[in-house]
Amino acid sequence: MTKSIGILTAGGDSPGLNAAIRAIGKSAIRQHGWNVIGFKDGFRGLMQNRIIRLDSDMLSGILTKGGTILGTGRDKPHKMDVGGSVMDMTDVMVENAAHHELDALVCLGGGGTHKNAYRLANKGLPIVTVPKTIDNDLYGTDGSLGFDTALGIATEAVDRLHSTAHSHHRIIVVEIMGHNAGWLTLGAGLGGGADVILIPEVPYSIGTISNAIALRKSGGSTFSIVAVAEGAISQRLASVVQEIEERGGPRDEVKAALTERRSTVEIARQLEDRTGLEARVTILGHVQRGGAPSPADRILATKLGVAATAAIADGEMGVMVASDGEGTKRVPLSEVAGKKHLVPQDHPWLETARALGVCLGD
Repeated sequence: MTKSIGILTAGGDSPGLNAAIRAIGKSAIRQHGWNVIGFKDGFRGLMQNRIIRLDSDMLSGILTKGGTILGTGRDKPHKMDVGGSVMDMTDVMVENAAHHELDALVCLGGGGTHKNAYRLANKGLPIVTVPKTIDNDLYGTDGSLGFDTALGIATEAVDRLHSTAHSHHRIIVVEIMGHNAGWLTLGAGLGGGADVILIPEVPYSIGTISNAIALRKSGGSTFSIVAVAEGAISQRLASVVQEIEERGGPRDEVKAALTERRSTVEIARQLEDRTGLEARVTILGHVQRGGAPSPADRILATKLGVAATAAIADGEMGVMVASDGEGTKRVPLSEVAGKKHLVPQDHPWLETARALGVCLGD
């Protein structure tokens, strides 16, 4: 019998999603003769049974397009707002997949999507996932869709800020995406020549940063570029979080503590007060994950999309198809869900930054 597979994209949009949809659909149709459908707007579309037929015409011309033709959303299957009430809709989603006689559902997304996919897999839904996140924080894969594109955009932004900072003798603090992981900020800071790089994995001291900028000023450099991950955390707050975790405090208590993070604007204000240099803030925001995917992301998306179809053909479900060097590998969702790929303290990028004299705030 002809197989049928479904595809959905969840979480934040990311360059490369359409390229992956195209690769999954084309390899499924051309290589195997399968039927392919897409669910609109992530898990909510699966719950509401809103589909689109993904034939060759629909898949044509989307390789270079940003965003996702399926739409996306951040709904959690087990905590979904339905008519003003929060309900567990996992069983409904499994039933809808069975209604379409799906042999597999391919979920493209980041950390939250993988946890949600794992929940559905435990309910008996045959699932294969594809890693997508510009933060590059998914465990078990060498790379994820969107990171390379976002890195290029953020690096170009840091490049462009140099001329203004130099001309006006200012500190320019640029906020780059990354709540938990500093890959994007660290990469853009290195690639763009930032003088200070602040990431969540290396708690900072305002005093240390101020002293580094003051030292640059005394050496004749009257400007500084400070690249800050949105999840950067002070040493004081990091100690509070560590104390909560060591005594086994609830995750909600950690989240409450993290709301005390200094904003990028507050960091800039304190640096201005301490150094006597004028400071300005640039928040890159969603521009980092918009637009056409880079060639590297198109290739990665195509490679992973074809690998997802191959996993389905082999009957291997409950796995994420991960990038593994030039090839791919299949990682059980049980090993991926709930885990983070963070910047190790001995990572070569960090060691390179330190060797160059870049201030990391510690």
